Amino acid sequence: MTTRMLCYIAVMAGTTYLIRALPMLLVRGKIKSRFVQSFLYYVPYAVLAAMTVPAIFESTASVISAAAGFCAAMVLAYCGAGLLPVALAACGAVFCAEWLLGIWR
Repeated sequence: MTTRMLCYIAVMAGTTYLIRALPMLLVRGKIKSRFVQSFLYYVPYAVLAAMTVPAIFESTASVISAAAGFCAAMVLAYCGAGLLPVALAACGAVFCAEWLLGIWR
């Protein structure tokens, strides 16, 4: 590793530490605002969705097969299925959609 790469790693480690430590240092008391509490409650879900949904639609050969997998996952998750059945059904739906699209081409 070069010195430059070690410097990059150190800067990123410091940045990551500050992002996690500053809120704990700056906000010492309990947050009493219901709006702020509600906002902070939904932040992890929003960030996860913002990272995951674009990846879903860019990870297959066709947007149609990605939409089929996404819809299968959403329906099963809404019905209360666990993570493994949802993931397997989404993969199966993508596979079947890609197979059907291959036949029609």
